[in-house]
Amino acid sequence: MATSVTGSPVPSPREVLYAVAAAAIAWCAVRALEWAWWRPRRLDRALRSQGLRGTAYRPVAGDVQLSQRLNKEARSRTMPQGCHDVVPRAMPLLHQAAKEHGKMSFTWLGPVPRVTITKPELVREVLSNKSGHSEKLNLGRLQRMLHNGVGGHEGEKWAKHRRIINPAFHLEKLKRMLPAFAACSTELVCRWEGLAAGDAPCEVDVWPEMQSLTGDVISRAAFGSSYLEGRRIFQLQREQIELAMFAMSKMHIPGYLFLPTKANRRMRQIAAEIGRILKGIIVKRENALRAGEATSDDLLGLLLESNMVHGRGDGITTDDVVGECKLFYFAGMETTAVLLTWTMVVLCMHPEWQDRAREEVTQVFSAGTTPDYDGLGRLKTVR
Repeated sequence: MATSVTGSPVPSPREVLYAVAAAAIAWCAVRALEWAWWRPRRLDRALRSQGLRGTAYRPVAGDVQLSQRLNKEARSRTMPQGCHDVVPRAMPLLHQAAKEHGKMSFTWLGPVPRVTITKPELVREVLSNKSGHSEKLNLGRLQRMLHNGVGGHEGEKWAKHRRIINPAFHLEKLKRMLPAFAACSTELVCRWEGLAAGDAPCEVDVWPEMQSLTGDVISRAAFGSSYLEGRRIFQLQREQIELAMFAMSKMHIPGYLFLPTKANRRMRQIAAEIGRILKGIIVKRENALRAGEATSDDLLGLLLESNMVHGRGDGITTDDVVGECKLFYFAGMETTAVLLTWTMVVLCMHPEWQDRAREEVTQVFSAGTTPDYDGLGRLKTVR
């Protein structure tokens, strides 16, 4: 008697496709839950177990929306003249967290906790710790469009970039850039004198003037003879920073930077144009160096020279140099403009210090004299 044996049915291609799709969806769901909920909850428990207190975690967004609301409320109130209590206005979220949870507390930037430390000895310990536990904030794609320079690198890459960049910022080399600083400042003063030449009162909005001044200084100091191209980079980078600040307010939306919004498209266009301009300048400078021409005294020339001398076959790439050039603007533009503007505000609040500073400058530098390094070193009040 013959017996037939029937095997298990073979799944159809459609069933295989469904199974693969279900597995992929499940894997993505697990990864999303790990990123948005499980890992933040583990970190929250770990921080609280060590005695830290902080804001409650809100899935995905963290404290972004709370920070936006507090910022809006803080800026809607006018600060009294002469008030130096700036923390509630400049950093209202951290101020509120410190009031409610203590001076060492934590808040949430999306699904990532941020521990705020105010004790100087603890700050010193964290900054001097070489174990690598204190990582730099990485904004990913947004950071790469802004600068992608040494400020965002870690480990060996940071060490290599720092080794190559350091010689370009030696004091003796920075002294060579003083004429560029003086030229930009002289142009600004001459323009203001022209505005105030008439009999009618003249009011100047200092903030955009200081932004333009710092952009001019960086353009000349960084690119020298390529100053006009540097000015274009400054204009683009300034627009990019404004777009980046808007994008950061939407960081709680997963994949926001990949959405085809008008702002995102403009950010990509700006990043591409800045890259094209910088690569064109860099290639011309590198060709000149290989041809034996003297190095320019600007930051780009010094950086390329240092890369050739100290790189020893393991230097940084053209894209890396582009990132460092972007960082010149990103790190020096807004920070210096804010400092200069605030200095002028404080001088207006204290006219007696204006008189002392003006008297000191006229004593050290005669009329029409371009400031030099030795003379600047003799300014005690201004410094």
